[in-house]
Amino acid sequence: MSKTVMMRAIGAADVLQIEDVQISAPKKNEVQISVHAIGLNRAEIMYRTGNYVIEPTFPSVLGYEAAGVVTALGEDASDFKIGDFVSVIPSFGFDEYGTYGELINIPMHAVVKHPENLTFEQAAASWMMFVTAYGALVHLGNLQKEQYVVIGAASSSVGVAAIQIANMLGATPVALTRTSAKKQQLIDLGAKYVISTEEQDIVSELNRITSSQGVNMAFDPVGGPTVGKIMQAMAPQGMFFQYGALDTRDIQMSVMDVLGKHLTLRGYELFEITTDPKALAQAKQFVYQGLASGELLPLIDQVFKFDDIQKAHEYMEKNAQIGKIVVNVQ
Repeated sequence: MSKTVMMRAIGAADVLQIEDVQISAPKKNEVQISVHAIGLNRAEIMYRTGNYVIEPTFPSVLGYEAAGVVTALGEDASDFKIGDFVSVIPSFGFDEYGTYGELINIPMHAVVKHPENLTFEQAAASWMMFVTAYGALVHLGNLQKEQYVVIGAASSSVGVAAIQIANMLGATPVALTRTSAKKQQLIDLGAKYVISTEEQDIVSELNRITSSQGVNMAFDPVGGPTVGKIMQAMAPQGMFFQYGALDTRDIQMSVMDVLGKHLTLRGYELFEITTDPKALAQAKQFVYQGLASGELLPLIDQVFKFDDIQKAHEYMEKNAQIGKIVVNVQ
């Protein structure tokens, strides 16, 4: 039996209930993990409230990230052995698997060994954020040394990951945040410049920062009117990656900016990387090396106990964190 978070209706955080669930032996190509820590993600809030791309079917599990120890292996799960320290990479649907439990079965392709220098809490906080940022900045965008990259919602876990990857590549990260309240923290986290979108003129600030040469890349989960402003300050052949819609208003931009500078606006999702075996293998290698070297390190905002999973969800909904929210299971 495993204590597992189950959801039997959509709604507020109190729909999450911890139940004793019988966990079967792992099936073919599955790895069974004794979970030590869970990393929380915005997608789980959206799923819980009925606003995610997957429609809940009840009773439902949820959770995309975890770290723990391999306790059993299904047939052909030959990449691992019992006792391995591993993490889970989001590459499945909540209608298939979930990580909110003491004992979980996960498909082998979604499991990765993590470097020995990481704690379980750090490992549980790493893979969603770094693989998401890697997919746009490196795999698709080919961000180069000395290029400028604008990072929207920079205090989020993925935003922090993007700042670290940009610095790792020798690029210049420009962080966007709503107010100046988090400015110094973002500078301390590695942002070269910080723009407060509600207090400063984005276009003039980006032109000042780049000496009017323009921004080479943007990586944004917000959307809305800000997109058009960033596009005004982009360099020729600039690439804009939209990976979320925190602002659900339509994106509007000048057609002359797009035509005259040959700009690319591209929707992007983590699953483009995690469902492509070759791309996922490259992402695992890049992130593993960064974590092992210390160039990449997850920022953990707060750690909750497993019994406080409802409080952890409520805290995430306040949007006050900088970095990752983690739940300690053992």
